[in-house]
Amino acid sequence: MKSRLVALAVVAAVSSAPAFARDTVLHIPLSDVLDMPEAKEKLDPSFKFLLAGQAAPKVIKRFATDVSNPKTNGFGKSDEFGCKWAALSALINLQDGAKRHGANAVIDIVSYYKKNEYKSATDFECHAGALLIGVALRGTYAQVAE
Repeated sequence: MKSRLVALAVVAAVSSAPAFARDTVLHIPLSDVLDMPEAKEKLDPSFKFLLAGQAAPKVIKRFATDVSNPKTNGFGKSDEFGCKWAALSALINLQDGAKRHGANAVIDIVSYYKKNEYKSATDFECHAGALLIGVALRGTYAQVAE
């Protein structure tokens, strides 16, 4: 009888697991990511990342628009650190794509998590779950005046 109750308890817990799913939304300044020591090591200092609505130098040429949607394991990380780490991965991906097109900037960057746009001249949006933390950034590769 005890084993039957335990089995029922396990089934009840497993079937109600989606009710415990977490999706915490954070808005973090992009400047916090760009100031990370890891960003200073991995991002080209002459390259520009400009959020939509942010003052920008003159755009000489626009190339493709692209999305980067990295995730990171949330285990052992604060939500904020995980968000910054995922955003740094997105910036690296966008920088690499832009350079392949001959661009020196990614402009008009917006958050694009699950194809929902969040636009801010200072912040990006991040979603932190129980296991994964994710950021999606969409931007346009561009050649801008120095």
